[in-house]
Amino acid sequence: MKKITLLCGMVLWLTSFAMAQDKAFQFGFKVAPNIGWIKPNAEDYARNGTDAGFSWGFVAEIFLMENYALNTGFDVVYLNGSYTYPHMVTINPPSGTTYTGVMNRTIRAKYVQLPLVLKMKTNDFNGFVIYGQVGFGLGFLVDAKADDKFFSGGQLIIDEKSQISKQLRFTRESLILGGGVEYSLGGSTFLTAGLKFDNGFVDILKDQNKVDPSIENKAISNFLELQIGLLF
Repeated sequence: MKKITLLCGMVLWLTSFAMAQDKAFQFGFKVAPNIGWIKPNAEDYARNGTDAGFSWGFVAEIFLMENYALNTGFDVVYLNGSYTYPHMVTINPPSGTTYTGVMNRTIRAKYVQLPLVLKMKTNDFNGFVIYGQVGFGLGFLVDAKADDKFFSGGQLIIDEKSQISKQLRFTRESLILGGGVEYSLGGSTFLTAGLKFDNGFVDILKDQNKVDPSIENKAISNFLELQIGLLF
């Protein structure tokens, strides 16, 4: 009973505070080019540069108090990254030739991400507001493909595109950090621009390595994006 009373009290407090604001909610949309990379965490696995991606989505801001808002919504994230790892391939199985070598893989994954972020803003000065944000993201895998180049003894054995959705975990959890500016276009409309770092902290890969099954496929994915949006 005490927990229910406390919960009701918090809801009423937040509601009354939101009603005291000029506007309790803001909605909008964003587009964001990004740079992504894969950071492996297994023996003989290595990151192989960065890859360009893109995201878009809808934004909802719920004001908790003056200069503090809960930022949520949903993003469609095209997240790419490359890495190399030991691999083994049999051509024309089961009686074909088996090769052991190195796979160069570029992952092209598509996620729907639900962010839950605390957004902190400065007071308005000459139409500008500076903000910072920190929170978490939960992504759900929609699709994943790979550009694969497999080398054995310095020779290119395989150069193909493949569907790898079953080789990736269904969810991706991440820490979100960012900051930027908002510029008033008049009334409650704002143009926004900022940087967001999305740091994955759970492995996205599944299964074991084919050369050495005692080694688990492990890697996290990160990306840095430039966000441009409108809030109404």
